[in-house]
Amino acid sequence: MCQYIINSINEASKVIGKTWPLYTFVASNPLSGYENAPFEEAVSLAKNNFNANAFPSVKLFQQAFERGDIDKNILVDFLTKQGFLEKPEYYFNLIASKTEKETLNKNHAVDVIMAKWLASFMDEGLAEWDMPFKSEGFYAAWRLLVIYDSDTGKTSLKEIPKKSIDTLKLVLEGYSENEYQSIFTHHLASLPGWVGYINHRTHSNTDWQQEFPIDLVDYLAVRLWTTQKLNLSILPKNTENIIDPSIPQLQYILLKAWEKSWQNQLVKTLKKESISTSISTEKSEIPDAQMVFCIDTRSELIRRNIESKGNYETFGYAGFFGIAMDYESLNDGITRKSCPPILNSAYKVSEIPQENKKNQFEAFKNKNEVSKFRNYFLKRIKNMIPSAFGFVEGAGFFYGISLIARTLIPKKLYQLEDKKASKTENICHPDIHKTNTENHDSYGIPLEEKVAIVKSAFDLMGWKQFAPLVVFTGHGSHSANNPFSSSLDCGACAASPGRHNARMLAKLANLSEVKKELAEKHQIMIPENTVFIGAEHNTTTDEIVLFDAEIPNSHKELVQNLKTNLKKAQKTATQERLGNKRNSINSAEEKANNWGETRPEWGLAKNAGFIVGPRSLTKNSNLESRCFLHSYEWELDTEGKALEGIIQGPMTVTQWINNHYYFSTVDNSIYGGGSKITHNITGQFGVVQGNGGDLKMGLPLQSLFASDENMYHQPLRLTVMIQAPINRVSDIISRNPGTKTLLDNEWIYLLVMDPTNKNEIFKYEKSIQWKATSEINSNKKEKEAVL
Repeated sequence: MCQYIINSINEASKVIGKTWPLYTFVASNPLSGYENAPFEEAVSLAKNNFNANAFPSVKLFQQAFERGDIDKNILVDFLTKQGFLEKPEYYFNLIASKTEKETLNKNHAVDVIMAKWLASFMDEGLAEWDMPFKSEGFYAAWRLLVIYDSDTGKTSLKEIPKKSIDTLKLVLEGYSENEYQSIFTHHLASLPGWVGYINHRTHSNTDWQQEFPIDLVDYLAVRLWTTQKLNLSILPKNTENIIDPSIPQLQYILLKAWEKSWQNQLVKTLKKESISTSISTEKSEIPDAQMVFCIDTRSELIRRNIESKGNYETFGYAGFFGIAMDYESLNDGITRKSCPPILNSAYKVSEIPQENKKNQFEAFKNKNEVSKFRNYFLKRIKNMIPSAFGFVEGAGFFYGISLIARTLIPKKLYQLEDKKASKTENICHPDIHKTNTENHDSYGIPLEEKVAIVKSAFDLMGWKQFAPLVVFTGHGSHSANNPFSSSLDCGACAASPGRHNARMLAKLANLSEVKKELAEKHQIMIPENTVFIGAEHNTTTDEIVLFDAEIPNSHKELVQNLKTNLKKAQKTATQERLGNKRNSINSAEEKANNWGETRPEWGLAKNAGFIVGPRSLTKNSNLESRCFLHSYEWELDTEGKALEGIIQGPMTVTQWINNHYYFSTVDNSIYGGGSKITHNITGQFGVVQGNGGDLKMGLPLQSLFASDENMYHQPLRLTVMIQAPINRVSDIISRNPGTKTLLDNEWIYLLVMDPTNKNEIFKYEKSIQWKATSEINSNKKEKEAVL
């Protein structure tokens, strides 16, 4: 029986994804456990489990329709094919009249109690006083303390079994084994945010999890015992509203018409670019500098503006720059993951002093130690009962001055603090070694691995020639008083800034032995005068900082020219992004440093497409920061290995990001983060709305909506466009069943521009079938292609 219970819990847990902590807030699909089902079916199942919206609200559909984002001809065509013959406005009104969301929560009393226990047990250092018995594990600690909890009524310790599995057996007496999974699914889905964080802790096996263990068996034992104690129903009753089946069908038609309208515009733009490229001759002139940016949608804007300022070439590459690493910060000594969550970190990167800067390095470390002690000391004084009142009285004046300054002159205050801060990159360079080793010798990994990292980057991007200056540009964000700040950093770096990965790749690429090996064994010829450096793009202000402390004298003028042009690019980029022709940089910096700013930047809002191809496909188009851009040259990738790597890696990550934004928009209260205005941080790892409730697992309202009613992000599924021979793409899909499942189940749309067939564009159908679209206007029929 015990094993059957555990098996049922494991099966039921598939309906819950992972909730990531604020300090590594990675975008992920909250319905990842449903991806084996078709999208339409999956969201319907999730709607029943979570009482959550499956599709955008009718208000969002109407906004898109009125703005022309949903092409009326496409919508009418879709409706007619399904037998809906009235005008679109009729169906908007019909949906609005029949889609009231059920708001009654019959589990409220249990949810409140469970949230209270979970917040106390899972605290990660925010609380001054720890919950007793935490090291015994969640169930054991709860059992010893619940007898003092008035919320659950009078309880004797003898009533509660010592083991969680025995409690489950006791509570489940009288229920058939066929009912177990339904019971577990219902109770896990009642608090998906908290359960998702338990999933994160157990799967990641964090230090907190090792010291204070909790799992779903413990959680369900406590929850079901509490439910029974309160005389509430263990087995969920079938109270599902009877909904006209045509309503979700109509909602899905509206969504598909919206997506098709956007796809048509994308196809039209790229087809036009491909024609203009084919009749123009490609420049062979070597650029003054080449800059590699993350594929992040925010890079599209800055890339266009940089290219317009001089003889510069830009590329798109996943922002962890191909290094599966953890990074140990010199500032706080904490090691954080700095690569996609789906990858195991093979390397650890730390900081070592640059040549002739050991004294500065030691001084920096000593200063940090003093600063950390001061912060710890002040925190203790503020929180200890004997000293708290005296501290507030004595320090109140100075805190008041600080609050006034942060409110009235946030930018000036930030600049003062920034000047005082020591810059690690000026005195250090990164050192790489194997994970879980104590070897801190410089570049402590084999030569072949260094070469493989560098070669992989050039292979995936389809590199043809080298400029004298190559800049790997990671990205990070800056905002004040923002619990979700890590969500604005690099998703490919597990919500960390990408600067350290960029610096590490530059350091490896500069090694003479790496260059020699690339030339002799892989025919990648890097000129002697080519120098690689790292940089960081601040996506809130569009400032780009070059880490050029070790640049040779021969390249200083080139670097200075680039800095001048990057400043010009920042100005035009912020003007475009903020719609502000005057003082646009100042406006961006104010938003970044204003502690009352709820929308410091939009992040990846409006993301809808992922384009894999050469820069020539998009260089002359304004894609409005809606597309991820990955460089790829099909002619150089004769075996398709580079494309397969892009499809298996970056495409998967962009789908997570897209779904994260989609579901956070369609139901912000369940899948999203709710309003920032009433957020409270709990346990240093998450936020709750108000004084309790479920842990928020998605993006806040202000990251998605221009106001409470008007959307900014458009919730569309990801459309991927790849320029490559269609047979190559088919082969890759056929040998990767996970990718095929995502495509067949319509979690992703795939379009292929075949350069061997006059750049004809084909749309993926189920089971690796394709439709050729020769006519891109929405009112023309697609013709069938036999491949």
